[in-house]
Amino acid sequence: MTATRPDPKAPPGELGDLLHYWRDVRGVSQLDLSLEAGVSQRQISFIESGRSVPGRDTLLALAQTLDVPLRERNALLLAAGYAPIYSEAPWNAQEMHSVVRALERVVRQHEPFPAIVMDRHWNVLMTNDAAPRFFDCFIDMAARTGPRNMLHLIFDPQGMRPFVADWDAVSRSLLQRVYRESVGNVIDAGTRRLLDELLAYPDVPRDWKTHYGPPAAPTMPVIPMDFISEGSVLRYFSMVTTVGAPRSVVAEELRLECMFPADDETEARHRALLAAHSKSHGTGR
Repeated sequence: MTATRPDPKAPPGELGDLLHYWRDVRGVSQLDLSLEAGVSQRQISFIESGRSVPGRDTLLALAQTLDVPLRERNALLLAAGYAPIYSEAPWNAQEMHSVVRALERVVRQHEPFPAIVMDRHWNVLMTNDAAPRFFDCFIDMAARTGPRNMLHLIFDPQGMRPFVADWDAVSRSLLQRVYRESVGNVIDAGTRRLLDELLAYPDVPRDWKTHYGPPAAPTMPVIPMDFISEGSVLRYFSMVTTVGAPRSVVAEELRLECMFPADDETEARHRALLAAHSKSHGTGR
């Protein structure tokens, strides 16, 4: 089960509560944590009860063993009185330059199919040219104001919602993905707000947490999503990529989602759709 993430800016004095929280989330006893991290059970007990503060290396070893996300490792360090060691600079900061350049290459090479880079709350940070052109074939993207968010685009009745095939199954799947793909498998306050906003849209199934479709339903090792265009169904699937071995908070939280046509017919229709859109908009692409 996905847990609710604690406040990442926990004040000093809450180290024991934070460590106990992460141990509970991972279902690890003090003894198991002791054996895996090489830290005595007595010391772990003292940390959780507030009777002692571990050294920084010991605390990081416990966090590593519990697979604590980098943002929350900083919170543990702060609660113990240490300076954070993982950068929380924004995604477009100079120190992220090499990662951003790599992502730019990937999304550009994915043309003519949509590729989107998002933060942990599904806000769009970067796309290739194909992504807005594709969605613009269904709705006027220029008319959408405010920060771009992929899930709001899909759930909004004024957005892509009317063009999504098998809405009940797709909406359930997307809501379950928010839980499944949350960083560290825990729900922070921003993700909770996003879920509340999505559930406020009309025609969102209330049983999304427990409904997984009939047992005989076919399964795919990818994420399917179909769109309706001029009476025909365009079938796509997505692959999600994350940054391996991240050393910054933002890098760990980035996700790159690439859409692929699921069959030859969809690929042909996709190319024709974008070509017609480019011609009508005078882009010559």
